[in-house]
Amino acid sequence: MGTPEDLLRDLAPQVLGAVVRRYGHFDLAEDAVQEALLAAATQWPRDGRPDDPRAWLVTVAARRLTDLLRAEQARRRREDTVAARALPEDRLSPPADRPPASDDTLVLLFLCCHPSLSPPSQVALTLRAVGGLTTAEIARAFMVPEATMTRRITRAKQKVKDSGVPFRLPGPAERAGRLGAVLHVLYLIFNEGYASTSGPDLHRAELTAEAIRLARMVHRLLPEDAEAAGLLALMLLTDARRPARTGRDGALIPMAEQDRTLWNAAFIAEGVELVTAALSRGTPGPYQLQAAIAALHDEAPSAEETDWPQITALYELLMRGSGNPMIALNHAVAVAMSRGPRAGLDRLDRLAGDDRLSGDHRLYAVRAHLLERSGDHEGARAAYEEAAARAMSLPQQRYLHARAARLEAEARAPGPPQQDRLEPDVPEGDADPAQPPP
Repeated sequence: MGTPEDLLRDLAPQVLGAVVRRYGHFDLAEDAVQEALLAAATQWPRDGRPDDPRAWLVTVAARRLTDLLRAEQARRRREDTVAARALPEDRLSPPADRPPASDDTLVLLFLCCHPSLSPPSQVALTLRAVGGLTTAEIARAFMVPEATMTRRITRAKQKVKDSGVPFRLPGPAERAGRLGAVLHVLYLIFNEGYASTSGPDLHRAELTAEAIRLARMVHRLLPEDAEAAGLLALMLLTDARRPARTGRDGALIPMAEQDRTLWNAAFIAEGVELVTAALSRGTPGPYQLQAAIAALHDEAPSAEETDWPQITALYELLMRGSGNPMIALNHAVAVAMSRGPRAGLDRLDRLAGDDRLSGDHRLYAVRAHLLERSGDHEGARAAYEEAAARAMSLPQQRYLHARAARLEAEARAPGPPQQDRLEPDVPEGDADPAQPPP
C-alpha cells in the first residue's frame, strides 16, 4: 500500500471529489479536506490506521466543512445569503462516503479542466486540487510569486463555481472535447517539468512525476481511450531519457551524446507496449504519433542507427492535423537528419515568419546546428549566440554559449574543423508555444 504519505496523497483527490460532489463549495471543501489530511497525519500514527481510510477522511472533512460553513454563515447577516449557503445536512444528495457510480478523481480532473478556464488556470487548478501540490510549490515550479499563483487559483475556483457545472462526468457528446482538455493540461505539466522554460534547472522532476501519475490515473479509469494511452506512453518514453540528459554539473547533453545505458529500460518497455496497443485501434491521434516517434528514438541502439526517414514520415502525419509550429520545427530537424542540412534549412526558412515561433530560442538553436552541419561555422556561431540570448533556461543558455565558443575557438585554431553530427536538443512534442504553461 506504500507509506502513509503515499496513501494520503492518493486519497486526497478522491476525498475532495466526494466532498465537492456531495456539498459543493469547491474552495471551502478543499480547506476542509486539507484539515482532514492533517488530522490523519497526526492521529493515524498514534491511534492506528482506520479500516476504511477514505471514509474516515470524508467524514472528518464533512464535519470540518460544516464548521466552516457555519462560521461563514455567522458572518453573513442577510437571510438570502444564509439560504444560498445552506448547511450540508440541508442538501439532498447521496452520502459523500458512498462509492459513486464514477470515480470522483476523474470527475475532479474534468472539473479542473473546465473549458471556461484558460490553459494556465487549468494547469494550476489541476496541480492544486488533483495533484495535491501546495500553492507555494506550484508558484515555485512556474517561477511566479506565491501571491500571483494564489490569485490565479482563487479566480479559477470562482469561475468553476459561477459556471454552475454539476459535479459529474460530462455526457458522451461533451466528453471527447473535455477529455482533450484534460490530456492537454497533463501534457503541458509534463513539458514544463521536462524542459523548464526558465530558471536554473533543465528539468523539474516533481512536475514530470506528477504528470505521469495523473496520466496513469486517467489511463486506468479510461483504459479503452487510445489517446490517453498514447499520452502516457509519450511521457514514459520521453522521461526514460532524463537520467542521461544532464551531466554531473547539470550541463545539457544532447540525445546523440547521451549514455543510453542510463535510460530507464522499464519506462521504455512500458511505453512501447502502450503505444503499440494504442496504434492497433484505428487512426492514431497526435499523442500516439508523438509516442511512436519517441519509441523510435528510444529503441535505436545508437544515434547513428536512428530511423530518421520513419520519424520524418510520422512528423508529416502529425502536421496534417496540427498547426503547431513546434511540430513543424521538429519536422525540419528530422528532414535535415534524413535528407541533409540544406533540406532542413529550407524548411526553417518557411517557419521564420510564424509569429508564434519567430522569438523562440529553439528556432535559432536548430538553425545554428544545421548551419554548422552545412559548413557555415560563422553563421552557426552567430545563431548559437542569438539562441542563447533568447533562452530563459540557464542550462540551455550555458549549452548554447558553449557551442558558440567552441566554433570560435576552432576558427582561430589551425587545421580542419571538427565534424559534428549531433542533432539539437529539441524534445519531440513540446508544448504549443501559442499556449505556453503559466
